[in-house]
Amino acid sequence: MELEGKRILIIGMGKTGVAAATFSGRRGARLAVTDEKPAAVWGDALAAVTGAGLAPEVRPYAPAALDGVDLVVPSPGVAPANPLLVEAGARGIPILSELELAARYLRRPMIAITGTNGKTTVTTLVGDLLQASGKTVFVGGNIGRPLIGFADGPQEEETAVVEVSSFQLQWTETFRPAIGILLNVTCDHVDYHGSFSAYREAKERLFARQEPGDLAILNADDPGTPALAARLRTEVEYFRTSGPCRPGISLDGDSLVYAAPGGAIEIYARDLIRLPGLHNIENVMAAILACRRAGCPPEAIRRGIAAFTGIAHRIQFAGEKNGVAFYDDSKGTNVGAVARALETFSRPVVLLLGGRDKEGDFATLVPIIRERVKTLILFGEARERIGGLIGEVVATRRAATLKAGLEAAREAAAAGDVVLLSPGCASFDEFADYRQRGDMFQRWVKEL
Repeated sequence: MELEGKRILIIGMGKTGVAAATFSGRRGARLAVTDEKPAAVWGDALAAVTGAGLAPEVRPYAPAALDGVDLVVPSPGVAPANPLLVEAGARGIPILSELELAARYLRRPMIAITGTNGKTTVTTLVGDLLQASGKTVFVGGNIGRPLIGFADGPQEEETAVVEVSSFQLQWTETFRPAIGILLNVTCDHVDYHGSFSAYREAKERLFARQEPGDLAILNADDPGTPALAARLRTEVEYFRTSGPCRPGISLDGDSLVYAAPGGAIEIYARDLIRLPGLHNIENVMAAILACRRAGCPPEAIRRGIAAFTGIAHRIQFAGEKNGVAFYDDSKGTNVGAVARALETFSRPVVLLLGGRDKEGDFATLVPIIRERVKTLILFGEARERIGGLIGEVVATRRAATLKAGLEAAREAAAAGDVVLLSPGCASFDEFADYRQRGDMFQRWVKEL
């Protein structure tokens, strides 16, 4: 793709926007940038671009920003219904995500991971397993470093392992991973995509350009898998915990059994996995399939799994006070993640649920809340809506902020209980992101 001389508008000047602007400017594009926030807020981002020797034109956040533009590159958080994107579509201006732009310049094979839940864990684990096998690897995308930053460099690493979100996949055309993993799809980001079907469609774009010789890794227990698999042109392998599957990997008692396409059988001991919950067994299964396809030997994979302790803010132990264990699952920003977190614990749970609503279907949590939750603490902007859907299913309290919610949770908990922050919502009513929310939760737990 030739960028030289093209007028490219970058919408959103966060980390991804800065990387996309720098990448495009270095290839001779005429840069224009805009952001919904006042320019004073993103002055540091603009300075990062100008510091690279580029001179972007700052345009107002209005339809006039599209005048004379050849290509629009939106940041992931810019929804399809955004007025600028709607106007760009009406004018026939191409819209490409940073992910798509980067993929067109990528010279290394790519393993791409998406799903409603688990994608950060699997992306990190796949990177670790490749490294344990002696391979050099770039790990990034929706976590850490944007893929376009890797594409902009010498690309010295052998493989790119990339977490991709539905936001990024929304604006892809030629994106084609050698190995694609779809972990699961449950209701999330309806506020962004407009409907669950549109959200699922965006996720499935991961495989849209795959060809024979590529690999799609699918969850055999996901209801949408049979219909998706029937449409794919590539090879498919499956993982599941509810029964055997071929070709693929399944849970059989204390073993993970991999039935390879050629008929060979490999065994991975379940007790290698140090992460709690059935969902993490699924995550490890998906990683094994990807890494075996990428040439990692089984023994190196076993070593890597045994050494992996998970990621921050995903059912992370935060401390114990007076016999009450506190867990930080701030990364659990949708109802599916909440269900998976609750399934992890057999002890009574005091659940902290809330934040900024993403139109999640909280009513689906009623059965597991009845089964696992002792007291429900609803906090933040979403507390009244969630309360209208599931309040009083069990003893319920409301709090305006997370800190006040934690105090209420401490009062409700007794020795032997678990206090679990698994909010099922975005963090932006109080915090910059889920990481800051989790960091503050852990800090406040230590101060109790």
